[in-house]
Amino acid sequence: MSTPDRYRYGKRGLHTTLATICLAVVLAGCAANAPPPTVAVAAPPQWYAMVPKAASSSAAITPASSLPHNGSLTSMSQWWQQQNDALLVEMISAAQIVSPSVITARSNIQQAQASRTASGAALLPALDAIGSASRSVSAPTNLNTAAPINNAALIGLQTSWEIDLFGKNAASLNADSERLLGSQALWHDARILVAAEVASQYYGLRACDQLLTVTSADAKSRFETSRLTDLLTKAGFGAPATAALARATAAEGNSRITQQRAECDVNIKALVALTGWGEPDLRQKLAQSPMAPLQQGIADISSVPAEVLGQRPDVFNAARELNAASFEVGSARAQRYPRLSIGGNIAANRFNSRGVTQRFNTWSIGPVALTVLLFDGGAADANVDAAKARYEEAAGKYRGVVRQAVREVEEALVNLQSTADRGGDTLVAADGYRASFAGTEARYKAGLASLVELEEARRVLLAAQSAVVLLERERRNAWIALYKALGGGWSTAAPHPTPMIFGIPEAFLPDW
Repeated sequence: MSTPDRYRYGKRGLHTTLATICLAVVLAGCAANAPPPTVAVAAPPQWYAMVPKAASSSAAITPASSLPHNGSLTSMSQWWQQQNDALLVEMISAAQIVSPSVITARSNIQQAQASRTASGAALLPALDAIGSASRSVSAPTNLNTAAPINNAALIGLQTSWEIDLFGKNAASLNADSERLLGSQALWHDARILVAAEVASQYYGLRACDQLLTVTSADAKSRFETSRLTDLLTKAGFGAPATAALARATAAEGNSRITQQRAECDVNIKALVALTGWGEPDLRQKLAQSPMAPLQQGIADISSVPAEVLGQRPDVFNAARELNAASFEVGSARAQRYPRLSIGGNIAANRFNSRGVTQRFNTWSIGPVALTVLLFDGGAADANVDAAKARYEEAAGKYRGVVRQAVREVEEALVNLQSTADRGGDTLVAADGYRASFAGTEARYKAGLASLVELEEARRVLLAAQSAVVLLERERRNAWIALYKALGGGWSTAAPHPTPMIFGIPEAFLPDW
């Protein structure tokens, strides 16, 4: 073929290649349709467990742009510092370092980041370095000469690129990006749950210590009654049966102390496992740090449910999963459409034979391949149906998570209000039973009341004193439940703008 012919056909091939690429660009705008990335979930217009407000129309819950405290670990610690208990804050920080659930959540973030990177790479051309070398012996030109040795070497670059005509790879990237955000929210959720568990165990231990003080005082009183009764019996002023009853109640008091001390030791073991501290160090810290008084008053949550629940990590993650499922439906639909790929290479060659060395370069563009699905036995349609089913599942889970979130907040508010309402009556009852026991004890010592009456008054007093301690613990647990239900705290202040890095909220990026 002459040079003009080669130029003419080469130019025609270039035009064909450019036309194909232009067609790909045009078709790229025809992305496959996907179901809506959000579903409507109506939130109640107010928290019904709180003091009724003017009713307003319900609002749809939309995931917040950031988590509580903007996902800041420092702000989360400062939120716990509101309890004015430095030991509690220290224990929470230690537990989050060694918690298996936090470590697992961090690993899930790294895996999600790797999946997102791999999905992004599918949108870019692949570039490989190639190299080869060969050595061969060819037939001699005549029988009187030695067979020539041929050496060949090649080094160059090779590329291939599948153009994302209908957004299949872009949809996969978007789905993985959504799941990355969800995994970061679950990392925050793991830290919230660990903090809540440590606080619950810590307050449980403090309540156990208070109950131990109450039972110790009760046992001491029982012992003193038994001692006086025994002296009266030996002096002939009391019946042996009365002395036996007194000894029995004293033994019962000692048994209560033993049981209560064991419960406190069990709580100590739980805190050792949660924090990773040595037991002697933990006991020393507990002995040196008195418990802060309980905060009074119900928490102020002035925001409407639709504004508050969107910040919960599980609601945030469920919304991200719904978005990802929507993108995956689009990706599955795009797999049924034509695929366009293009390749090329450039190489430097060296060839040596009979002492003569030749060097030359080669390059190529193509092939440009358009693949159209004709028959796959229904596999592509089945993949779309499966993606749609996963989308419906994600939508159902999202609605369920929102309903559960509303339930948990309402229950926590009910329990908080209940403990606040019962607080005054419980204290009045304890004071009344204390006075009644004191009067019965005085009458018993004067011989005007029986030991049975005294022990009955003692049991009622012990129950009343224990009820005060248990009510305080119940109130703290309800407060912790509200903390979890609201996704790690709440704030009535307007949120600050969330800085973004590559489309990801900066606060979501863990600082490992």
